Amino acid sequence: MLFHSSIRKELARSFGATLVVLVTIVMTMTLIRTLSQANRGSVNPQEVLMVMGYSVLGYLPPILTLCLFIAIVGTLSRMYRDSEMVIWFASGRGLSSLLSPLFRFAWPILLVVTLLALVIWPWANQQTQDMKERYGKRGDLERVAPGQFQESANGTRVFFLDKDTPDNKSGKNIFISTLERGKETVTSARTGRVIAMGDDQFLLLSNGQRLESSVNAPGLKISEFEEFGNRVGSRELGSQDTPAKARSTLALMVDPTRPNLGELAWRLGLALAALNFVVIAVAVSSVNPRAGRSGNLVFALFAFVVYYNLLNLGQNWIGSGQVALGRFMLGLHGGVLLLGILWLAKQHNNWSLRWRRKAQVPA
Repeated sequence: MLFHSSIRKELARSFGATLVVLVTIVMTMTLIRTLSQANRGSVNPQEVLMVMGYSVLGYLPPILTLCLFIAIVGTLSRMYRDSEMVIWFASGRGLSSLLSPLFRFAWPILLVVTLLALVIWPWANQQTQDMKERYGKRGDLERVAPGQFQESANGTRVFFLDKDTPDNKSGKNIFISTLERGKETVTSARTGRVIAMGDDQFLLLSNGQRLESSVNAPGLKISEFEEFGNRVGSRELGSQDTPAKARSTLALMVDPTRPNLGELAWRLGLALAALNFVVIAVAVSSVNPRAGRSGNLVFALFAFVVYYNLLNLGQNWIGSGQVALGRFMLGLHGGVLLLGILWLAKQHNNWSLRWRRKAQVPA
């Protein structure tokens, strides 16, 4: 049908333009946050772009849903304003008949949102966590960049070296400041190299000086050495538990703990919310041709924010055991779908919510 083809083309143009704008904004915000993490030492500076890419992949489900919602509301509102909906209604078609061309356009986007929420979201979180853990497990000397002061993994030492070798196993003009068990130690040496003994790594310093003082007692102990060994870390750190957001959807269903069920409700909610927003968009797109359409877009953004805040709130409720998974899914998503259908039926049949008083006939 010509009308269906034209409306899908307009939806595609509006969806594409909105997607470009939102992705650009999200990428900029994610880049700023990732650079901040790299500055704090949580992320490898050489992997900033990879971390940003994985983060943007995780944000794509709500971004695609919002773009689809805005595209439908904006397109239908324009049709009301330009009186194209009058022609559509005059041809004997109602408002609910618009669902068919809209879902023909939206089903690939809904499928992509579902795949992103159930598959790509945990995979991207797992990749990000692996990179952070790999960067956090590096040795203390590997954390040090020439000419910069760097804190150790446990936060009790500060390292500095003037020059290092290509293998990153030795350095020159080394400075180490340590605060442990109420004692502050400052060690300096001309050269040093890393040696492995068992599961630990030691920094063997040569031709240096050591200053030791107590925090609670006066006095300073000065000693010089030709060789001095200082443990700088272990080869392997203990493995951390995988968070729920980094587990696959199948793993969440196999191990139905409260945090896992909360994460599962969030992922399924992303897909169901995208479906509900198509119905809601048709219902809220009705606008007076003499009025502007900005009110519809503002309401669309408000509805989107409220819906996704309820998703986050429901995830916390399920994770804390305050509500069951099935009850929450049925109450939120089923309730929103029912409300959208009732609203659409009201617009389709021109139902009025105002009560009319019967005229009283005098006796």
